Amino acid sequence: MMPKIHCRLAAGGLCLLLALSLTPARAAEPAATELTLEQIMADQDWIGNLPENPYWSDDGRAIYYEREREGMGRQRKDLYRVDLSTGKATLIEPAQRAKADAPGERNRERTRKVYLVNGDVFVKDLKTGAVRQITRTEEVERDVHFLADGRRIWFHRGTDVFIHDLDAGVTWQAADLKLAKDPAEKDTKYLPEQQTRLFDVIRQKQEREKREREEDKALGKTDPTRAPLPWYLGKEVQIESTSLSPSGDWLAVVTAPKRDEAAAGTKMPDWVTESGNVEIRDVRPKVGPAGVIPHSVILLDLKAHERHDLDWSVLPGIKDDPLKGLREAAEARKGEKKDESKDEKKKDEKKDEKKPEARPLEVQELTWTDDGGRLALMLRARDNKDRWIATWDAAGGALTPRHRLTDEAWINWDFNDFGWLRDNETLWYLSEESGWSQLYRVSARTGETKRLTPGGAPEGKYEVSQIARSWDGRSIYYTANQEHPGKYDLWRVEATTGKAEQLTRLGGGYTHAVLSPDESQILFIHSKIAQPDEVYVQAARPGAEPRQVTQTRTPLFLAQKWTMPEILPIPSTHGAGAIYARVFTPVGFDPAKKYPAAVFIHGAGYLQEVTYGWSNYSHEFMFHTFLTRHGYVVLDMDYRASAGYGRDWRTSIYRQMGHPELEDLQDGVAWLAQHKNVDSARVGVYGGSYGGFLTYMALFRQPDLFAAGAALRPVSDWAHYNDDYTSDILNRPEVDPEAYEKSSPIEYVAGLRKPLLICDGMEDKNVFFQDNVRLVQRLIELKKENFEMAVYPVEDHGFVQPTSWLDEYRRIFKLFETNLK
Repeated sequence: MMPKIHCRLAAGGLCLLLALSLTPARAAEPAATELTLEQIMADQDWIGNLPENPYWSDDGRAIYYEREREGMGRQRKDLYRVDLSTGKATLIEPAQRAKADAPGERNRERTRKVYLVNGDVFVKDLKTGAVRQITRTEEVERDVHFLADGRRIWFHRGTDVFIHDLDAGVTWQAADLKLAKDPAEKDTKYLPEQQTRLFDVIRQKQEREKREREEDKALGKTDPTRAPLPWYLGKEVQIESTSLSPSGDWLAVVTAPKRDEAAAGTKMPDWVTESGNVEIRDVRPKVGPAGVIPHSVILLDLKAHERHDLDWSVLPGIKDDPLKGLREAAEARKGEKKDESKDEKKKDEKKDEKKPEARPLEVQELTWTDDGGRLALMLRARDNKDRWIATWDAAGGALTPRHRLTDEAWINWDFNDFGWLRDNETLWYLSEESGWSQLYRVSARTGETKRLTPGGAPEGKYEVSQIARSWDGRSIYYTANQEHPGKYDLWRVEATTGKAEQLTRLGGGYTHAVLSPDESQILFIHSKIAQPDEVYVQAARPGAEPRQVTQTRTPLFLAQKWTMPEILPIPSTHGAGAIYARVFTPVGFDPAKKYPAAVFIHGAGYLQEVTYGWSNYSHEFMFHTFLTRHGYVVLDMDYRASAGYGRDWRTSIYRQMGHPELEDLQDGVAWLAQHKNVDSARVGVYGGSYGGFLTYMALFRQPDLFAAGAALRPVSDWAHYNDDYTSDILNRPEVDPEAYEKSSPIEYVAGLRKPLLICDGMEDKNVFFQDNVRLVQRLIELKKENFEMAVYPVEDHGFVQPTSWLDEYRRIFKLFETNLK
């Protein structure tokens, strides 16, 4: 029995009454003729809110999942429980959530579980079912874990770490971290030294304070009931993260130089406010030097109260300078070396003689062995060219490099997962070193490395992600698109032998496997092309039949007859091989007739749109059915730089964003003309974010390729985007200005000849509204007439208001109807 579905009135004044007794076949025919933009862009409740964050009940007889509450947008989520024997779904009332099972961590004996509810810590006795609440605070606790003894737990409150003894019922702060100068440290400045030398009263005060500190230190080591002694880290640093070892003896502290985030950020106005005044807020900084913030790691010995700073100099290649050539070219471009005097040349020669410095690093992740004896660190160079995995041994205190991944373009944002197996000496990790994300293991005892995932598709040309480890560490579960770039399934591999087996054969979109408490079953979210996410359960063995345990779609959505796309490879004429695409064809396609076409360009750049799962762009998927019913062929491509196709496909845009992708769009339009009877003079283009950027590039750089285009929330100048994304692909503007000029649409505005629609949210914290204000000013100064801009005063990057969605897509449809028909 499935959960009861509530039907509510759609936004935009469209009243659709469904008799639930009607069969899907009877409801489908009228719905297929009545699909409107008002319906497509209505509040997503009309589709049915997706299940999220599924997990098992503690006894393995039920599953839980969350859904956004109807009528609340993204503000509130409800929790549901599905009994697997009956299929009955039950809403857990908000006041009862603390009594429901929750995802958490078990101790080694699997007799207790620790978890969070509403930001507070709870512990459950898995034998008796008794639940004990540990915290009840206004502050939010997070990252709750058992220590190795199973008797103590630890959790974060902010960056502070707290330990709770379950038997004694006592809670204490693991380490009192102070961002201040150590008062025991002598001030060497002249005036303080003079004061101490001249005045007995000051000298006596200092001596008294010193005696008190020494007494407190001695008591802190002998009296376990006292609060821990403070650690003074200095006033010039800030804490990025902390991690307690499972032994409870060590605390890893990641620090960075203190900085003023607000000063480095951008000021953004809010226009529609409760006060009636324009209000200014600080948002993210733009790409540049603000992103080169070095991390350091301090290991605090909590028993001996000793500090150990990790030394990055042992990392291979840490002092390399992969951007040296680009930096010198940028300096020469500015003419800084043209008129150098002999003295200046001598200065440069001396500068070159200096030993190279270690590159700034970012600590991406820390993870301890179960016994707390070893720490593994994943480190990334701030120039984005190297990633290291290193281990630190508490017994020897040495940092040992274990793996180095180098990419002359940039290290991928994804595929940086790693962790320990149960033996406390073997690490598993993902790496793109073969050109494709694969799973490896390395021994911290012998240094031996082995690839775990098999070849195939062919020669291992597929991507592995979403890792889950069995309780005993003998098996690792993962997701892979081994059969086809757009078909993902769940696999399992033995960590010692590398023997892999495919567990599912649904071939759509997946989340990672969640193992049942006894690990006999797996839980996952799966989707199909015309079916959004649903929760499935399957026995954890190859060939087992998966069972769908949720049905969250509304009868209205299920009644729709969506245009199903063909998924096929389009040959590249630019040496890129196959470009996978979704092609939507009108019903009753007539091969003797010429058709207009719309090309949709997905956002994010690095994102996979062409899969056999539910689209990342649900509005656009439905809009494509709407377009086919109005006589359009629609093309949706995974252009170069899209996810799912390996490292070379991803990095083809390095230092030249908008160039390889445009070649792929050209091939797509030519293919439509040849195979789908599309009139190449009547093809329009639209896309948002990165898709809006590529719409700009297409209309400006290839003005005859498309008859009209709509750029939604588009990037116009990469120097104004964020550091994390942009510096990977284009380096930083002061180092590589040529890449920014080559890749930014604002440099090509003069090429516009065809109609352009710009749609932009004025509260966009991702791609600033300023981005497109600047571009419009360029259009005005170049006396361009064939453009218009629609602004959305209350919208961020991802629109929320159904009226904004409707207004935007009405304008896109009007643009196509006017210029393509």
